[in-house]
Amino acid sequence: MNSNQTSGKVRKMAHIAMLSAVSVILMFFDIPLLFAPSFYKIDLSEVPVLIGTFSMGPLAGVIIELIKIALNLVLKGSLTAGVGELANFLIGCAFIIPSGIIYQKSKTKRGAITGMLAGTLTMTIIGGILNAFVLLPAYAKAFGTPIDYLIQMGSEVNHYITNMSSFVLFAVVPFNLLKGGVVSLIVALIYKKISLVLK
Repeated sequence: MNSNQTSGKVRKMAHIAMLSAVSVILMFFDIPLLFAPSFYKIDLSEVPVLIGTFSMGPLAGVIIELIKIALNLVLKGSLTAGVGELANFLIGCAFIIPSGIIYQKSKTKRGAITGMLAGTLTMTIIGGILNAFVLLPAYAKAFGTPIDYLIQMGSEVNHYITNMSSFVLFAVVPFNLLKGGVVSLIVALIYKKISLVLK
């Protein structure tokens, strides 16, 4: 391995560490939503993850996502018995991997926008399925509460929620669409300037 390769690897590791740190900081600034239960909060921690994905590839994005979750657990612990952190990682990956794969094939503004649209759609679909069949049942089991209690929490803030299907349709889906849309918009606005720094 020559000095250029070594320097490149060190620089990449530094970028991953820096973006992971920024992601963790952004996780502290989460905002509850009016249409979903209190355990659904939106934050901008996917912005640095997506920037890292675009600049270094999907694998780097997954590593940043994993480090972000691990550091957040160390710093804040878990209020959801680890279920929220698992959800954040899996659904975050569902967003960044398609985005990154499409962008790597077409490193243009159009490729970035197409990638982020595909990532948002993928995250929304996978997020809905995972919440309905894995995450919400796991959350209920971890806290020893019936799934109906979670649905009731949803119906208290959103009267359209009456069962699991409506919970996914009127809470989970709009949550992921909103998060994907906001993150995509911010990355579209700042990526060009940030990428110059990363390069």
